[in-house]
Amino acid sequence: MKVLDLRTPWTDKPAQGGCIYFFYFCKLPMLLVMSGRNPISYIIGIDEVGRGPLAGPVVVCAVAVPRRLRPSLIEARTPLRDSKKLSASQRNTWVTAIKADGRIRHAVAAVTPRVIDRINVTQAANRAATRALEKLLAALPASARIDVFLDGGLFVNQTNNLQPITNNGKRQTRMQKFFAYTDLGTSTQFNLKIKTVVKGDETIPAISLASIVAKEHRDALMKRAHKKYPLYGFDRHAGYGTKKHIAAIKKNGRTPLHRNSFLKKIV
Repeated sequence: MKVLDLRTPWTDKPAQGGCIYFFYFCKLPMLLVMSGRNPISYIIGIDEVGRGPLAGPVVVCAVAVPRRLRPSLIEARTPLRDSKKLSASQRNTWVTAIKADGRIRHAVAAVTPRVIDRINVTQAANRAATRALEKLLAALPASARIDVFLDGGLFVNQTNNLQPITNNGKRQTRMQKFFAYTDLGTSTQFNLKIKTVVKGDETIPAISLASIVAKEHRDALMKRAHKKYPLYGFDRHAGYGTKKHIAAIKKNGRTPLHRNSFLKKIV
């Protein structure tokens, strides 16, 4: 049985002074038990898909995993890694497992091509990350202790619900910030440490899970888009700039799903 620390690179050894939290292979349905008696605590991983395509939204997923988990049964050997390194079947296995276990929460947010053209794709991805995080926090228990990790390049914006704070004199940096989250509807409050991790999808399993869910969600959106715009092959390339996609744009023109700011040098 191989287990992993959610906050450290994927080695067989947990971080110094830390606990062993997560698993490398899963069985469906996912059978997990909590270890320890501490109040519920979560690791949230956030990742995006769709930063580079010529068409379609940018999609961000936030996944909350209880900090202390261990598998009770392992049969199906499905590796956990960044979505780009998994087959469609493997990604579907993970998404099914995540949705089957009520203790793992997730939320998805997307920003449309029109907004991407207006504010640029980087700001659009950060906006989606902020929305996904807020949606997820609204569903977590008020007593939870939470650490948030974003894949490199993603950052959380200040909003009415998310306000930056000082944390025992610790300095805010671009890569690590402290926020207070307040649900204005229920008055639920969390203090959050939010950290952006370069190549986090390769080292933090919670981010890998978010990458997988975001990828599957966006692919499903683009397959539905193919039914409306069948001349472009969205079901095959998901909006990325393949030769056939570019040829289809030149022949048939643009759709409302295309990012005009991305096409200036192509069409």
